[in-house]
Amino acid sequence: MMNRASSFLWNLRQFSTFVPTSRTMRLYPLGFSRPRIVFSYNSNLRNLLLSDFGNRVQSSIRYVFQDALIFKSRDDFQTKGVSIETVLTVSRVLCPRRLSFDSKHSLFSDEGLKINFHHEASNENVLTKETKPTPVNYRKLSQECSSLSDVLDTFSEASTFPSSNYISAMWTIAKRMSDDQKRIEKQLMFNHPAFSQLCEQVMREAKIMHCDHLLFSLHAIVKLGIPQNSLLVQTLLRVVQERINECDEKCLSVLSTVLEAMEPCKNVDVLRAGVRILADQQVWKIERVFTLQAVMKCVGKDAPIALKRKLEMKALRELDRFSDLNSQHMFEALAVMNHRSITLLNECSKMVIGNIHGCPFKVLINILQSCRDLRYRNLDLFKGIADYVATTIDIWKLKQVLFLLILLEDLGFRHTDLMDLFMKKVIDDPASLNMKSIISILHVYSSLNHFYKCQTQEFQEAMARSLTGYLHHISSENLLKAVSSFCLMNHFPLALIDQLLQKDIINELLTSGDIERNVHKLRILAACLKLDTSCPKAVDLALPPLPSIPLSPNGKVADALSSLLGEGFFLRNVQLPHNYHIDFEVRMDINRSRVLPFSHMDAVTSAADIQSLFLVRLFHCDLPCTVTHLP
Repeated sequence: MMNRASSFLWNLRQFSTFVPTSRTMRLYPLGFSRPRIVFSYNSNLRNLLLSDFGNRVQSSIRYVFQDALIFKSRDDFQTKGVSIETVLTVSRVLCPRRLSFDSKHSLFSDEGLKINFHHEASNENVLTKETKPTPVNYRKLSQECSSLSDVLDTFSEASTFPSSNYISAMWTIAKRMSDDQKRIEKQLMFNHPAFSQLCEQVMREAKIMHCDHLLFSLHAIVKLGIPQNSLLVQTLLRVVQERINECDEKCLSVLSTVLEAMEPCKNVDVLRAGVRILADQQVWKIERVFTLQAVMKCVGKDAPIALKRKLEMKALRELDRFSDLNSQHMFEALAVMNHRSITLLNECSKMVIGNIHGCPFKVLINILQSCRDLRYRNLDLFKGIADYVATTIDIWKLKQVLFLLILLEDLGFRHTDLMDLFMKKVIDDPASLNMKSIISILHVYSSLNHFYKCQTQEFQEAMARSLTGYLHHISSENLLKAVSSFCLMNHFPLALIDQLLQKDIINELLTSGDIERNVHKLRILAACLKLDTSCPKAVDLALPPLPSIPLSPNGKVADALSSLLGEGFFLRNVQLPHNYHIDFEVRMDINRSRVLPFSHMDAVTSAADIQSLFLVRLFHCDLPCTVTHLP
């Protein structure tokens, strides 16, 4: 009797673990349904008490299906066969990760009552079966919809998780549109009633969607032109900050691309700092070269020099895996990072030269712009690009070739064949050029001092006739630029010179704009008019006098010379004939083996044994100084 009583009490204690201690559940406002009562006629208290209590089944079971999050609490101890089942359903996944279960694993079994973990409830004993919407695929959606409004209409009819698919589909559709159509569609998108609902849903789901979906949403939102200071963009930036440690290589690439396209702000700056930390930690684990280049652009010129060198070393290690696109884009990546790696640039230049045929014109422009920003001069690269454009000049527009010539002029490179071909094109069709293009052409050809042996005069006259048609629209500074370029090419168009030498135009040039540059060009004009005997317009312009004291030399250069040579081994502000000034002068022996102090110059017997080295500032050059050797 005692054994039966103790066994009954033990079974009763084990049974008490199945009884829920509280029926109070906190429901968040996410569309959960209320508890419902489901009648089941298979409950049996005796079988329940005699079942295997070794399986410690919890009172609350949480599991995730593809479209529903269910919390289930069963009270099978009721003798009337009524079970209370709380089913909480939502139309989207509330957790970015799913719990994996064996499809054959059974939670509880009681004479035919069997609950299996399936993604679709196929058991006939489950009486509460609801139809959930199928998650939409953004690729399929972008194919079915032809406009951004169509995607929003689909979202308003039946929204599914994740909402990032709708944003990605909208950006995919927008990429196929022209600029005018894209502008109209964006305006319709902002005015659509479902657009604000989509933005709100994206913000609600930001913390629970997958990290790659979050970043693709941010990328699409930025590309769609949603203002950066909007609540949507700033909310996503804050959530990305919280989840930045979840980024894998793919997410890091997307995040770097997004930040590189955004304007600086507090949240963007914080994320850039986070990307720099991740790049410093994971640089050796990056497998794709495009990801490496995206990170290089994202870290920017303000990144620590140690990180820049680490990224450079990683790129050098991956040189064997570089594709043609990788080598072409590396110039821009280094320019954005403001890191000049001569070895890397030389290797990429060889790859660009060897595979230049078929290279897009925009890529060629980016390469030359990057070389200019990095102050990288590779004559073989410049010649290879110019040769390719010269051989394919018929497929390019005149404006494209002119832009290329402007960049080559900035780099100080003159390609005679390309400039001759371009000159012929201009002579054949001068009407296709506008005023700005004509002024740029004159600047390039006068700066590089290029003359075509048989068509120079015809070219100059064609340019003068085209520019004369803009006399009533051209500004004073542009007119001065054009006339000074003509004078440097030894051509003097009288109509343009007469217009420029009017008193009101001269006074405007001397009182407004870049006065120093205007005065410099006016001096060039006056000198050319005086020296040319064929021009009757030799007039004296009332220009400001030249400064009697030259500009002070660069202080950093003076400090460097003092530390390297010491005081007494160089002179400052050297005056030369014809009102020329030299910033610094250093004297060496004829073999350039040692520097001679100026106090010992009397001991030198012959001037032929002395070689002077002048450091001169050039105003038309971005470099602070240049070095000239004079015997």
